[in-house]
Amino acid sequence: MKITACSAWPVTLTLEEPFTIAYSTTEKVVNYFLKIETDSGITGFGCSAFDEEVTGENEESVKNALNDIAIPLLLGLDPLSYSDILFRLRDEMKNFPTAMASVDMALYDILGKKANLPLYKLLGAGRNRIASSITIGILPVERLIEKALMWKKRGYFTLKIKGGLSVDEDIEKLIKVREQVGNDTHIYFDANQGYSVEEAKRCILTLDTIHAKFIEQPCKKDNHEAFTLLKNSKIRVMADEAVLGPEDVALLYSHGGADMYNIKLAKTGGIHRALQLDAVASSIGARTMVGCMDEAGLGIAAALHMALSSNNVEFADLDGHVEFIDDPSYDAVRIKDGFVYPNESPGLGFSF
Repeated sequence: MKITACSAWPVTLTLEEPFTIAYSTTEKVVNYFLKIETDSGITGFGCSAFDEEVTGENEESVKNALNDIAIPLLLGLDPLSYSDILFRLRDEMKNFPTAMASVDMALYDILGKKANLPLYKLLGAGRNRIASSITIGILPVERLIEKALMWKKRGYFTLKIKGGLSVDEDIEKLIKVREQVGNDTHIYFDANQGYSVEEAKRCILTLDTIHAKFIEQPCKKDNHEAFTLLKNSKIRVMADEAVLGPEDVALLYSHGGADMYNIKLAKTGGIHRALQLDAVASSIGARTMVGCMDEAGLGIAAALHMALSSNNVEFADLDGHVEFIDDPSYDAVRIKDGFVYPNESPGLGFSF
């Protein structure tokens, strides 16, 4: 099998309402889609969803990385030699993990289609669904409670609350949300690097009181010692922006490490290195969550197949596409009663 043609194109995705976290507010995002065609008639698809704060990439750099580096390298190669291709490509694209992720996804999509199996089954998964949180951005307390109750009514039993701008306001919101949604709803909290260590300690006390599951990236991503100071708190502390690839888990571990690690394909460069990151975390006794950027359903599908394949993945935050009103790949996954399911067709389960 040989790769005969590749093409990449941008799609602007619009959110139902603006989404605010500690360092940005988003109304629209651009995802780059990638199509890899082969001489056997099998075509693979991938998706790049960048966040400049996290990986340093932007729309222009993703476009150039795909068109000027990835596509010329891919033409003529055997896509089933995906491990070799990704190893070689990483030498050229180590600073473009989001662009690299779309290549990785498309190659795995081809692999699954060639094997005539959904990718999660090809990867050896023992489960066919995973519970996902639904994320609520930074909002006034009344609107936050309104959205929390709305998502609960729609079947979600896990809420991920964003904060990090004001620890006092976050504490107030977390207490009021727990009062309104009751004790049968799980709560995650993400400060997106917004806190000092002392502020994080204050918030953790509240999170313990309301029986939250964890706090995610409370302090700046380059403050490795913060994880050491906060680790083994009353609730678990998860690294996100501080960890792009498996080598970052090792680096954090050398400073004491986090309790958990958030895996995102756009950070790792795709499924291949996401599995490596998960393996490194597992080797030091740390569980993982598979999360996402603001990304189309195709990117969510790739993350889902990876998440299902590892028993070390404890949590999932695979809702990045839910509030898009114009995602052409929205149906690449199915969501029912708070669980995300893959499509059962071969590969990633979606084709244009």
